[in-house]
Amino acid sequence: MDLATKLAELQKRTLEHREVLLTEEAAKNALVMPFLQALGYDVFNPGEVVPEFTADVGTKKGEKVDYAICTDGKVDVLIECKPASSDLNIKHAGQLFRYFTATDARLALLTNGVTYQFYSDVEKANIMDEKPFFSFSMDAIKPTDVKTLEKFQKSAFDIDKIVHEAGNLKVQSLLRKELEKEFAEPSEGFVDLMARRVHDGRLTASVRENISKMLVSTISSLVRDLVNERLSSALNAASPGPVEEAPSESEMDADGIVTTQEELSGFHIVQAIASRLLDPKRVTIRDAKSYCAVLLDDNNRKTIVRMHFNGLTAKYLGTFKGKEEERHLLSDLTAIYSFSSQIEDRLRELDDSLAG
Repeated sequence: MDLATKLAELQKRTLEHREVLLTEEAAKNALVMPFLQALGYDVFNPGEVVPEFTADVGTKKGEKVDYAICTDGKVDVLIECKPASSDLNIKHAGQLFRYFTATDARLALLTNGVTYQFYSDVEKANIMDEKPFFSFSMDAIKPTDVKTLEKFQKSAFDIDKIVHEAGNLKVQSLLRKELEKEFAEPSEGFVDLMARRVHDGRLTASVRENISKMLVSTISSLVRDLVNERLSSALNAASPGPVEEAPSESEMDADGIVTTQEELSGFHIVQAIASRLLDPKRVTIRDAKSYCAVLLDDNNRKTIVRMHFNGLTAKYLGTFKGKEEERHLLSDLTAIYSFSSQIEDRLRELDDSLAG
């Protein structure tokens, strides 16, 4: 089983159980240890994955980090875990900072089992950086995340290569965040840059305002087209004929309910749309035999949309207004983005704090 498949299974487990994993131990056992196993580490070998790793640091005696990954007795990675319900921030990394300096470790991982933040010493040798060089969330694993995580697999692990690439990954992460900001709400500088390329006249306030509005819609359209193009290419390459593979046992639960990759992809699109208004962690997935529901706060009385993908040649998205469901034919998964306004209106309907 490849890493992408293992992560997809772990993602499903995370979505199903994260709300009840209120303690650090629960998150470690249910989420973090399976993640380390997915990377190929033997979590039951105390010489390879050392639980409750202890090293005296200055006046701090007997402090522990949750795990240390070791090779031939040498510490490679330090891991600190928090409850799944806890939001991660740099205040949680105090022990990692101290241990990073006192051990041979070049990598540190801070996680709550849902979000994973990887640190190194990019800025100053032997001093852990305050910002991670790579982070990802089990809520929304991207293909690029899988490619990066492949470097952390036991079979491919090369500490020197990872540390060497950490600087580039950190810059790429920062660039991505800045681009996301620009795409969502273009800054004056970005508007001016693009305006001067497409407008020959004087850049008046009205011209800038108009181009700013068009930039947001143009970028959204471009992203949809690119995603659609990639999806079409992948589907054409993977599906030369109309016959679909039967679902594996891992994709089917005891009731025979199958959560397909298409449903997971559709869920992530809805989650991305919802993130404009609220914490995407509040958006959950719940599958049934005839449809797959996307819910707010995991409450079946707060259905955001339903995906009618099972057993149908065509695929439909069900949007809601009150108790009435309206079904829409989807040409492809990215067409869900065209229902962003209906989804946002539904969220405002379900959460009074968003109204107004």
